[in-house]
Amino acid sequence: MPLLITGGTVVGPTGAHPADVLVDGETIAAVLAPGTGPAGVETIDATGKYVIPGGIDAHTHMELPFGGTFASDTFDTGTRAAAYGGTTTIIDFAVQKTGEVVADGLAAWHAKADGNCHVDYAFHMILGGVDDDSLKAMDQLVNDEGITSFKLFMAYPGVFYSDDGQILRAMQKARDNGSMIMMHAENGIAIDVLIQQAVARGETDPIHHGITRPTALEAEATHRAIALADVAGDTPLYIVHLSASQALEHVAAARDAGRNVFAETCPQYLYLTLEDQLGAPGFEGAKWVCSTPLRSRHETHRADLWRGLRSNDLAIVSTDHCPFCFKDQKELGLGDFSKIPNGIGGVEHRVDLVYQGVVDGKLSLARWVETIATTPARMFGLYPRKGIIAPGSDADIVLYDPAGRTRISVETHHMNMDHSAWEGYEIDGRVHTVLSRGTVIVADGSYTGRKGHGRYLPRGLSSYLV
Repeated sequence: MPLLITGGTVVGPTGAHPADVLVDGETIAAVLAPGTGPAGVETIDATGKYVIPGGIDAHTHMELPFGGTFASDTFDTGTRAAAYGGTTTIIDFAVQKTGEVVADGLAAWHAKADGNCHVDYAFHMILGGVDDDSLKAMDQLVNDEGITSFKLFMAYPGVFYSDDGQILRAMQKARDNGSMIMMHAENGIAIDVLIQQAVARGETDPIHHGITRPTALEAEATHRAIALADVAGDTPLYIVHLSASQALEHVAAARDAGRNVFAETCPQYLYLTLEDQLGAPGFEGAKWVCSTPLRSRHETHRADLWRGLRSNDLAIVSTDHCPFCFKDQKELGLGDFSKIPNGIGGVEHRVDLVYQGVVDGKLSLARWVETIATTPARMFGLYPRKGIIAPGSDADIVLYDPAGRTRISVETHHMNMDHSAWEGYEIDGRVHTVLSRGTVIVADGSYTGRKGHGRYLPRGLSSYLV
């Protein structure tokens, strides 16, 4: 039976306007002038609320093996938490570690996700070992599997690291098949030296995780990745979890030159700091160990990142959701920060945290929707099926209440974590109702969805390439 969402304000990348939305089955049938919808159908009253496309978190790590343990959210718990927070699609990372076969890594991730997701999902592919076989696999994944983006690492030698020659070869292959190279841009070789020196000096508290990963080494790697992409023929390049002003300057310069260079940031870099979180007393700062690290509050990083979002030098806000419990997981690094599993949980809070930027005058409503939904869909080959309130698109719809309030806490969140990186944060807004492909999965803050509802999404090529 059709469903009519009435009385709301539809927000998209071009702005906001009063409209009713007619849903028929799993898709949007029409966007109508207020009060002109059909009679005799089920209705949802959206009066006073924004009607936005379901969020797309383009960077998550469910069940990721890291540092001798696994990310604490499964595809079941993580996608359920995502739904609570207004995210109706995730793009997770299937993993090929050094020495492993690409197809085996992808099969393992399909096995983790299949039948367990509450919302729709897709995969990027991590290439931890670039050789003739993995380069051949890139073509196969693009052509047959709907996986059109590949993540490389300039960090973590022996696990994921690729040297410049391997990166260049992968970029050349991506240039040929139209796929996107995603880059973890930190100079891991130099960082490992700094870590070893810090530990030898007895500087083992969590804050030294950030101090040994300086902004200069993020900026250098970002610049080097942009240069290698240029040499490869302007290969599409997407810098993940950008945290520092200097790295953003390199991205902005490349974009000003008309290059196929894009970047994301994450909520933790927009709000949290080296001193206040990583530098918390004792071992408490371990809760905020992630890479790239939180940056100093005494520099301009946070203001520059918000400005980058306004100017589109930063295209997307993702989470890099990679949660670990404090007990028994983060505590693996007691006495040695280099052994703390890297990651922060946030898939449930991204829509809210970016909306707070709207309330604070840092982003427009339209830009909020772009950064959390429309641009991820376009960037990663899901548009117009996802990311827009339009006829024919999937009925992934969030009713967002600007008069509501959200207090974030470990006591109320739904992620599988024993702490919250956002404890005590209060948001001037609230996710009220969430539809995934026409099915109401959150109603007035209560969960009504089910495991197994989420489907795998083969993706096309990016919409942004020239």
